[in-house]
Amino acid sequence: MQQHRVAMNVAAIAAVLVAAHASSRASVQGTAALRSTASLQTAPSAPASRSTFQSADLYRLKSVGDVQMSPDGSRIAYSVQNNDRAGRPYSQVWILDVATGKAVRLGSDTEAASGPRWSRDGQQIAYFGREESGAGVVVARADGSGAVLLAPVSGTNHPLPSSGERLAWSPDGRQVAFISATEGPETENANGDPMVITRYLYKPTASEGLTRFNDNRRLHIFVVDVASKKVRQLTSGDYYEHSIEWSPEGGDILFVSNRESDPDRFFNYDIFAANTGSGDVRRLTNTRNAEYRAVWSPNGKMVAYLGTTRSLTSSETTMEDTHVWVMDGIGGNRRELVSIDNRQGQPQWSPSGDSIYFTVQERGSVRLYRMPVAGGKPTLVAPRAEERGSIGSWSIAKGGSNDVIAYALNTPTTPSELFMKQGDAPAKAVTSLNRELVAGKSIADTESLPFKSFDSMSVEAFLTRPVDVKPGIKYPLITMIHGGPHGQQGPAFNMKAQVYAAKGYGVLMVNYRGSTGYGQKFADAIFNDQDGGEGKDVLAGVDAALAKYPWLDANRLGIEGGSYGGQLTDWLITQTSRFKAAVPAAGIANLVSFNYMSYYHDYLAVEFGVLPHEQWKPNDKAAARRLADFLWERSALRYVANVKTPVMFVHGENDNDVPIAEAEQYFIALKDAGVETIMVRYPREGHGVRETKHQVDVIDRSIAWYERHFRAGSAPSQQEPR
Repeated sequence: MQQHRVAMNVAAIAAVLVAAHASSRASVQGTAALRSTASLQTAPSAPASRSTFQSADLYRLKSVGDVQMSPDGSRIAYSVQNNDRAGRPYSQVWILDVATGKAVRLGSDTEAASGPRWSRDGQQIAYFGREESGAGVVVARADGSGAVLLAPVSGTNHPLPSSGERLAWSPDGRQVAFISATEGPETENANGDPMVITRYLYKPTASEGLTRFNDNRRLHIFVVDVASKKVRQLTSGDYYEHSIEWSPEGGDILFVSNRESDPDRFFNYDIFAANTGSGDVRRLTNTRNAEYRAVWSPNGKMVAYLGTTRSLTSSETTMEDTHVWVMDGIGGNRRELVSIDNRQGQPQWSPSGDSIYFTVQERGSVRLYRMPVAGGKPTLVAPRAEERGSIGSWSIAKGGSNDVIAYALNTPTTPSELFMKQGDAPAKAVTSLNRELVAGKSIADTESLPFKSFDSMSVEAFLTRPVDVKPGIKYPLITMIHGGPHGQQGPAFNMKAQVYAAKGYGVLMVNYRGSTGYGQKFADAIFNDQDGGEGKDVLAGVDAALAKYPWLDANRLGIEGGSYGGQLTDWLITQTSRFKAAVPAAGIANLVSFNYMSYYHDYLAVEFGVLPHEQWKPNDKAAARRLADFLWERSALRYVANVKTPVMFVHGENDNDVPIAEAEQYFIALKDAGVETIMVRYPREGHGVRETKHQVDVIDRSIAWYERHFRAGSAPSQQEPR
């Protein structure tokens, strides 16, 4: 184990927390737009004398991921994502002793670890890692010493969206439940010569390996005895079980599974409980909507979970926001607990059991709330209303009269770090993983830009300013579109945007209709209208940015995005020639072909209400027609003759979410149309580029692509503002 001292104010935090445990009463805790009307010149890169973010800084960036407090709050286990090796980022787990400020790393420097979970007495910790005897479930003492491999674990490449916990301790600390895979009934034929494919979901999720097809393994619950290392399989069958939690009295393990008659075709998670002795399974919910991430109350009498209400949910994304629900421990009296009109995240009970904590996506940020189970109004916990940022993982411990909360927070000025707070006291930063990285750096500010779209709908964008905006100079603008479409962007630290800002670019991020964080009605506004109103929102956002910030250069506009952002990039360059260069990543160019080639086939059915081959009415006045005809009308590939913008495609070779054929079709079509285009294909990558060297390469190639086309054929830059 490696040791270090956590750098920021840990001693002060520790003193306060120790006092809280003893006394049960202590607590711990935009720049205005430049409006020059002078003649404007071409923007240079940021001065070399100033320290700014460069693409290679990605190798040095670290971020806090999973956060788990011990039950008494004396220790925090947290994972750190590192980017400093060949291949994909890897996770390591550290244990912080709050009283001393010392942190020790689980496992060796060369091995990855993830998913730490405390025993209920806080004396042991289980995690996924590697010891000399192999990899799998490892258990160690609370201080990280004495690590022992308990059981090997195998996984599956089958798509399992929104799955939750993979480890769960028995109440007495003698057993650990975990999720592992066994072979399914299709394995023999699917791996033969020739391969015989029978499953609807025959493709895997994005993979760095060479496996092109679903491995057909099923996930089940296993239990290992800590003392003897004896493993027993608790559940079996042809379904997938995941998202587990052991009941406080020890008799049942909650899990989530899709038990439809044909789960490959119909996505519908329900909540079940398996008896820890017999393995007998009982159903707690039987709804047409989806349930996720169920957790027991401290006394085992109730269950909280995330749920939806609609009868059709996609296995890839969902237009409907998840909300927190509660029910009896035997499955009755289901009720929606939280009425906040925004997407809610993982619920967790307070140690006293009288409240539930949960996250909420709000206008580009993610905040933590607390809601009394008996009813009332939710209370904002962190970050404060006037603060900006996004909470990731978080955990709670009892700390006297107020709960102690540890959480990962991505702020506008730093990647995700570990924070702690108690009660109403201000939060304290516990880690400073990126102190050396950000020291002396000029960090670009990101500010809100609300505007009215083409139909007067209120939309919010975020504008990251160039690092050094000077009077009399025009700066390029890159429109960076988020994926989903049901997602959001916001003011939290974005490394790519910071590198662009250091180059002298403004970066515009539009939370177009369909985005989360603005209420269900706003998310629903994209229904039956992909490559429609949301694309017009992006263009209206560009106009709003040019109107507000006269130092932006309307003649040097770039556009990019990943996944759905790639789709919108593909689409918008068929609708306007105002962008001088485009970089779509993993985008859909042909909605019809995509539907039948992707590993999931229910996404468009949810977004439009019917399957592509079925009759469809876009509104009450329109005549019924096949949805496939409309999908072709909204496919960028159909309008390739309109494209004038040079395009650099970015795609992972192993992408089964948006297969690389989507880029291939558009690439050849642009070649046929005489448009300058290149295609950059990344080996070992699935949906999105994850290897650090590939991420760096994408940024460097994108900048070179923009610079080339901003110079070539651009209008003179000395112009009056729009």
